[in-house]
Amino acid sequence: MQRRALLASGLSAPFLAPAARAQGGWVPDRPISLVVPFLAGGSTDIAGRVLADRMGPRLGANARVIVENRAGAGGAIGSEWVRQRPADGATLLLATASSHATNPAALPSQTPYDPVADFTPIAMLGGGPLVVVVPQASPFRTMAELVAGIRARPGALSWATSGVGGVGHLTGEYLKIAVGGLQAEHVPYRGGSAVMEALAKGEVAYSFEVLASTAPHLRDGLSRGLAVTSRERHPLFPEIPTVAETVAPGFEVTTWNVLLGPRGLPGPVQAALNAAANAVLADPSARERLVAAGVDPSPPSTPEQTRAFLATELAKFRGIVERGGLRLAG
Repeated sequence: MQRRALLASGLSAPFLAPAARAQGGWVPDRPISLVVPFLAGGSTDIAGRVLADRMGPRLGANARVIVENRAGAGGAIGSEWVRQRPADGATLLLATASSHATNPAALPSQTPYDPVADFTPIAMLGGGPLVVVVPQASPFRTMAELVAGIRARPGALSWATSGVGGVGHLTGEYLKIAVGGLQAEHVPYRGGSAVMEALAKGEVAYSFEVLASTAPHLRDGLSRGLAVTSRERHPLFPEIPTVAETVAPGFEVTTWNVLLGPRGLPGPVQAALNAAANAVLADPSARERLVAAGVDPSPPSTPEQTRAFLATELAKFRGIVERGGLRLAG
């Protein structure tokens, strides 16, 4: 998933340790808040804690990074809070596909920030596919059967996601477009656990959920995965094909996490944070923990690559909203 303005004199002096200023580098002299714009316990929160635990020592002997959960509105509440913080390196954001692509594309009134222009890109952390899930008792055994079943009964089947405008929702709408105008009723639930419960009860025919969230249900046989939305099959479930190889050639959607700061972060601060984040991602133990949380670690990335990736993803989901003629209310 590959997709520095010298520091003005004294611009962030309150957050530079004297020794670091003398050396021309940047070392935080108080704890850094890493805002995770979702509740604790999910894959984004776990990834944030892996990053926070390991970034601090790489920024300085006494540096600390502390996770702060500010959940709500698909990540918009935490993101907007970070946008309003001083650009001094004291507050960072672990942004997601929902907070910085799908929600801004589908629900712009709920995201009062520009996902690209209002933040300083630092590094890409990683991501992973979604999976098309059906109840264990579903008559649909393959993606082709599911698509045929929806097509045979326009509007009769329902599908669930974790919320209006989220990555699961827009991925489902993208599938409708990619295979030629399917009609099915979208039913939003409050979180992935509620979606999986609805599937287990047979309340809905299928769902698009993040693989990290559905993996335990798939392993326990509580539901079945028909396809993943990545370009290639995922090593956790190599037996599950991709949407692209089954019903929609070229289909690809992933969820992701990127590290951002408020707009105007000084170049030396941005560079130091980028180096620390990339060093964490090169640590085998950190990579192992991320994979266990369902996050495929990203290769080393630059701030420029991170900005380009954000812009591309935002444009992609805005295109889905436009092509699907979606008019959503949160």
